[in-house]
Amino acid sequence: QVQLAESGGGLVQAGGSLRLSCTASGRTFSDYNMGWFREAPGKEREFVAAITWSGSSKDYADSVMGRFTISRDNAKNTVWLQMNSLKPEDTAVYYCAASQALYGLRLLAAYSYRGQGTQVTVSS
Repeated sequence: QVQLAESGGGLVQAGGSLRLSCTASGRTFSDYNMGWFREAPGKEREFVAAITWSGSSKDYADSVMGRFTISRDNAKNTVWLQMNSLKPEDTAVYYCAASQALYGLRLLAAYSYRGQGTQVTVSS
């Protein structure tokens, strides 16, 4: 089992920044690729970003490319999502997830574990 705990959400004005953290416990963190997803009211869950176990490869949704940065520190069992130039449409509950899949990291079905989520609200 892997337990994931997100933090860092909050209320921010448009154009502002937030840094989300996701800390893992349980199994070896470096065995897992990590992803961030978000879910807004009335919308489907959306892929945001993913990073491979070593941190050597990253992937981003088009909607956040150039504004968000995913990173990880395996020694700290933590993955971060730095969010800059936030827009009201970024408002959602953000979840981190852990996967041992080799591909398909844009799909939540590829992930075995998911955190409880942290709310991000961007005001206009």
